[in-house]
Amino acid sequence: MVFKDYYNILELDTYKVSIEDIKLAYRKLAKQYHPDVNVNDTLAEEKFKDINEAYDVLTDKNKKRRYDRMWVSYKSKNGVFDPIDFMKKYEVNSEAFSEFFELFFGKKENKKPGFSIKKNDAMMVGEDVETEIEVTLEDTFFGTTKTLAFRTAKGAMKNITIKIPEGIRNGERIRVPGQGKQGINGGKNGDLFIRVKMLPDSIYKLDGSNLIKELKLSPWEAALGTSVNIEYLDGTALVNIPAGIESGEKLRIPRKGHKNGMGSRGDLLLDIKIAVPKELSSTEKVLFKKLAETSNFQPRKNI
Repeated sequence: MVFKDYYNILELDTYKVSIEDIKLAYRKLAKQYHPDVNVNDTLAEEKFKDINEAYDVLTDKNKKRRYDRMWVSYKSKNGVFDPIDFMKKYEVNSEAFSEFFELFFGKKENKKPGFSIKKNDAMMVGEDVETEIEVTLEDTFFGTTKTLAFRTAKGAMKNITIKIPEGIRNGERIRVPGQGKQGINGGKNGDLFIRVKMLPDSIYKLDGSNLIKELKLSPWEAALGTSVNIEYLDGTALVNIPAGIESGEKLRIPRKGHKNGMGSRGDLLLDIKIAVPKELSSTEKVLFKKLAETSNFQPRKNI
C-alpha cells in the first residue's frame, strides 16, 4: 500500500502545525499547480488533486486527529506503513480501519468537487479576511463579548458577536472559521481574523504580563515611609512604603498584574514619583525653611 504523506504534499515538515499554516501552504501550492496555469500538464493535475485531498483532511479537526495517529506510526517505522500493526496498536477493527483507509487513500470513489481537476472547475478555498477591533485593558483582563460589523465579499454588512478571551495581547488575532471570502466551486470559505488593538489606558501601562502604575508620594511620605491602599484591576492591597524611597524606584506587588491567558498573571509595579506642592501655606513655608536650616541632607554632594 502507498502511504500518502499529506504534510509532505503540502511541504510541511511536521504535524504540529496550525490551521493557518496549512492554509498558507495550500494557497501557495494551489496557485502553483492550478489547472488554469498548467494546461494539459498531467503531473500538475495529479499534484493539484493531492494538494486538495491533503487540505480536505488536514483542515478537518476529526480527520486530522485520526490521520496524525497514522502519520506518526508511519514515521516511526522509517516510512513503512503496516495497516495490520496500526490496527493492533490503536485497537481499530478491520471494518473501521477499512472505512478510515478509504477516506484517506481514495479506494472509494470521491464525488467531492474538491477533487475535480477540470479547467475553470477546480475547488478553491476562499481567501481569509482580516479586520481590527479596539478593546480596553479591562476588556482583555476580564474577557468580554463584542459585536463586530464588517462587509462581506458580496458587499453586504454583517454583524457577528465575538468573544474577547482573558489575557489576550495587543496585536494578537482571533480566528472566526468560515467567515472569510466564499470558496469557489464548493471550496470551503476562508476565515475571518480579527486583530486586537488595545487602547491606551489612563492608569496602567502594560509590560508583557506586568502592569505599571504611577504612585505619587509627598516629600514627607517618601522621607518617613507610610502605608498606602493601592487599587489594582480586581481589588485593593495595603502597601508599605519604606522610608527614604526615591522617585524612579519601583515597588512590586506579586500576581496583581495582567493575566497571561494561561491561568496565571504578572505583577503590579508601582512607579514612585515624589510630588512637590506647588503652593504652600504660611505654616508650611515656615516648616520647610526650618527644615532647610536644620537638615544635613545634601542631595548634590557628589555632583
